[in-house]
Amino acid sequence: MTKRTFKPLGERTVMGFDFGTKSIGIAIGQELTGTASSLHAVKAKDGIPDWQLIKKQVDEWQPDLMVVGLPLNMDGTNQEVTFKAKKFANRLHNHFGIPVETQDERLTTADAKARLFEQGGYRNLGKGNVDNMSAVIILESFFEQFYGD
Repeated sequence: MTKRTFKPLGERTVMGFDFGTKSIGIAIGQELTGTASSLHAVKAKDGIPDWQLIKKQVDEWQPDLMVVGLPLNMDGTNQEVTFKAKKFANRLHNHFGIPVETQDERLTTADAKARLFEQGGYRNLGKGNVDNMSAVIILESFFEQFYGD
């Protein structure tokens, strides 16, 4: 692993992940603009992805930070998949040596489906599309912490 220098806060390229046990959505965003775009979802087996597919995205986009959506119950308590998402976040850091943070992702799936439906109707609601749009929303909500409402 080559040593990388990371950009300062506010100028970082950030890769977002919508963790799922069968599919993991990926998005890329820029802190400077507070915007994000979806990349390719990767299939997972019991929450374990093909790490080479994620490495390909990491090598291409060279993120300074990774953000993993943290699925919580509506009251903010953990659920079973919360622990799997945290484990995935730890593995991301161990695989790539890039800082990883988690971001509350409550309601992102509903928001993602609404956005996708608005863009293209029911045909736009495929699982990979929803996971990727969820990853975009996770990044956007992460950026909002810096910019406020």
